[in-house]
Amino acid sequence: MAKTTMTAEQPNLQKESVRRTDVFKDAGFKEGLKRGVSGLILPFLLFAVWQIVGSLGFVSKTVLPTPVDIVLAFKNLIVSGELFTHLKISVLRAIAGFLLGAGLGLAAGIAVGFSTKTEGVLNPSLQMLRTIPHLAVAPLFILWFGFGEVSKTLLIAKGAFFPIYVNTFLGIREVDAKLFDVARILDFSKWKQIKLLILPSALPNILLGIRLSLGAAWLALVVAELMGATEGVGYMMMDARQFSNTDIVFVGIIIFAVVGKLTDSFVRLLETRLLKWQDTYSGR
Repeated sequence: MAKTTMTAEQPNLQKESVRRTDVFKDAGFKEGLKRGVSGLILPFLLFAVWQIVGSLGFVSKTVLPTPVDIVLAFKNLIVSGELFTHLKISVLRAIAGFLLGAGLGLAAGIAVGFSTKTEGVLNPSLQMLRTIPHLAVAPLFILWFGFGEVSKTLLIAKGAFFPIYVNTFLGIREVDAKLFDVARILDFSKWKQIKLLILPSALPNILLGIRLSLGAAWLALVVAELMGATEGVGYMMMDARQFSNTDIVFVGIIIFAVVGKLTDSFVRLLETRLLKWQDTYSGR
């Protein structure tokens, strides 16, 4: 009789569990929607004030075009196809430079993190190079490699290299030493220590380094395209500035901001997927 009672109650328990799960999902969706709406309040007010000030003629449109003027410029660039042409070139440059710089930075960070001898040889020189601004080395890159894609890709790679290098290096060195004692007790091989202990512990720092590298790559892209480029969003902005088309300059700024935000959000999505095990304070 007891077994029969439990069997009869199981569907009800399952339905109740599903209801509770749906309630939590709805609550999470509403909370996310609330945050999204609250995040749009300040930009909306800013654009409204901006439009009013520009429409009343307090500021010249050559100095500060209104949001409506920027939207119209955006529309004209899309209709003409010019925007997508420049954006495609810039995205390809950013991807090539990021993959080169981030790949080398990750490899160097792992090598230096695992070996104090390698740290003594490489780290002082790399830390010195890290402090050199992009604008300082851009003329040299153009002199050495010309105005072609090589100089631009290398300049972007330089920007992407150091954030992931530093964060990978620090992530490996910040692994709790007590975990190595546990690994020795469990008789882990060197590969098992790297795979199951070091890299998972360093993963938050590595992902942070990727986020920072993406941002640095976009900054370096702007520098690369403002100096000697004939295509790309940076070139489009420079060409518009020469003809006082400030609205197109703002279009370029918005494109860099939106694409940068999208890439950053993609890495944050990876963080939520790969770092589910991490129990950290998420704010109130």
